[in-house]
Order: sequence, then C-alpha cells, then structure tokens
Amino acid sequence: MAVTVKECLELQLVEVEMLLSMFPKKGEITLDEDAVPSVQRYLRNTDGALPPQLEYSITVDVGEAKVKVELQVLLPHMYPHVAPQLFARSNALHRQQQLQLNTGLASHISSLDSGELCIYEAVQWVKDNSLPYLENSKVSSESASKEVVVKETLHRMWIYSHHIHRQELRKKIFDCAKKLNLTGFCLTGKPGVICVEGLRENCEEFWRVIRYPNWKHISCKHVENIEAEGSIDSLRLFHAFEDLQFQAHGDYGLRNDYHMDLGQFLEFLKQHQSGHIFQMLFGVEGKLTDK
Repeated sequence: MAVTVKECLELQLVEVEMLLSMFPKKGEITLDEDAVPSVQRYLRNTDGALPPQLEYSITVDVGEAKVKVELQVLLPHMYPHVAPQLFARSNALHRQQQLQLNTGLASHISSLDSGELCIYEAVQWVKDNSLPYLENSKVSSESASKEVVVKETLHRMWIYSHHIHRQELRKKIFDCAKKLNLTGFCLTGKPGVICVEGLRENCEEFWRVIRYPNWKHISCKHVENIEAEGSIDSLRLFHAFEDLQFQAHGDYGLRNDYHMDLGQFLEFLKQHQSGHIFQMLFGVEGKLTDK
C-alpha cells in the first residue's frame, strides 16, 4: 500500500517530540515556533496546502573540549520514505574537513533502511565521528599559523530575485545572515535584491540555505573577493544586515506586487561605494534623477 504524505508528517512529528525530550537543554534544538503547529494544522485538514517542510538544527558537544557541532535538518514531506537533507557544520572545522565530515554522514545515512526515522541516528553518528576531523583541523591551523601570516578573504555576493514578499522567507533570510555573521541588506518588494558579505564559507552556506528547496526566481548575479591580512571587518561596506524598503511607484494600496523605486535603491548603492552593481543586477546603467 502506498504511503501518504499525512502518514509521513505524523511520523515526523513523533520524531521531533522524541528529539525534544532527548535534547531538553536550551540551545540544543533550534526549531521555528510555528514549524510544528503548521504541520498539525495540515493534519487536521489535509484538503489545504502542504505546510512548509520541517526544518531544525541540533547542536551537540564533541570530545573533552566540548566543541560544538551543529546538524542542520530539512525534512522532505515524504521523509522517512525519502532521505532527509542533512548538513553538519562547526566553526572549529575548515571547509575541507567539513566537506569530508558531511560526505561520511551522507554515506552512513544512505546505508540505513528506507522508511526508518534516522535523525537521532545521524546525530549520534556526528557525535561519534566528528573528533578526528576536529583534531585534523586544529593541527592544520597550528601549522599554518607558524608558517605564514593568516590571511582572510572577504566574500560579497549580490543576489537578485523577481520578488521578495513572504514573511517567513524574509525571516529565514535575516535569521540566516545573523547566524552566519554576515552584513549587507535585503531589499523587499519587486524586484528583490540581497547582498551578503563575510567569510566565504559563510556566504556560500547562506546561499545554500535560502535557495533550498526550490526558489525558482533567484540568481547570484555577481561575486566579489577581497583578500586581507587579519580581520575582514575593515573591508565590509555594510555594518549590519539591513532591511531595505523603499517607497513604491504609484498608489497600489494593499497589493504586494508593486515595483520598488529603483532610483532610491541606486542612491543607496552609491552611498555604499556600489553604484556599479546596478547595471549587473538590472542590465541597465543607473542614473539618478535631478532633485
């Protein structure tokens, strides 16, 4: 007999409840407050639209030093009969070690029986298998610091979308930027523009998170890399992650499909030494109107 979405979502809620009881301390599980209620509402009335996919993270302490490793979880509606999207990350891991850790995790999860709940199994695997990667990362860091002056690269991404309106999407963008220590801005409306700047791995992680699972009308139009000796903070064009909302052209009342005033946006870009980006985003040269 074919398995239904309803049955899968019921199992996902059972698993979340189990995990919350196993990781009761503050900060161990990060879960949006409306994530579970939205699934519960759907289960009470399955004639409505499907709820957002369940998304949460679990943080565990690894080794005697209690290094924190975070497992990010995104569950397709048909999980556990479809594999979950998992990603383990830690500030103590270099990009290569993090890649190797996730390759091992993916291999382990693929070896498990389909149809079985496996998030706790994934958490336990991360806890049991992260230490060698953490130790290798520490050794390579100490070796590098003895040999050369530490250099960091500021990564800046300019992202274009047909529009950005939905509140839950905007929340995801701002939460992710804050979590990854990224500065920049999100221009809400039509069109929508996002700029993030920070460490390369953090920018790439932001890009991976916000465009998943299937944000169709979005593209990264331009990327900048600037190398610095020491901290990258002096190279940032923005001091925080700003929420941009410019007055729209015309009187659109309560409609949310209005076009933003791109003249104001161009002025904002020029104030942040980025006027040249306007043409890369929109394909035309920006000109400010006389006041």
